[in-house]
Amino acid sequence: MPELTQIKDIVKVLQTSKVVAVVGFHPDTSKPAHYVPEYLHRRGYKIIPVNPALAGRHLSFFGHKACATLAEITEPVDVVEVFRRSDKVGDHLQDILAMNPKPKTVWLQLGIRNDEVAQQLIQQGIQVIQDRCMLADHRQYL
Repeated sequence: MPELTQIKDIVKVLQTSKVVAVVGFHPDTSKPAHYVPEYLHRRGYKIIPVNPALAGRHLSFFGHKACATLAEITEPVDVVEVFRRSDKVGDHLQDILAMNPKPKTVWLQLGIRNDEVAQQLIQQGIQVIQDRCMLADHRQYL
């Protein structure tokens, strides 16, 4: 399974994915790690924030409390959207692979790329999109 780079494949992910876990979610509304998931939520996606600094608090974002890890999520996730620096993506590999069921797609936001982690995810049957913005792609293609 190759990395998804074709527009038709990216559009299919956007059309068929309904549950998005956001690693590195940020509570500051001016940060992309907040306003991108907020945009997706307003378009009908279910957003599950993942940020250990926010987990366990009585805060709710888009109707969900933040989880500390992906493995804590008890429902199937279609896309894991990552808002972490490229050199930190590997820190989440085992957490992604521990998800049950595994996500269909891992989406590394614009400016984020880690080919080594992408290859390991692809070997496990998980689609990977790197260095693209879900908000921009959704606006442009849907």
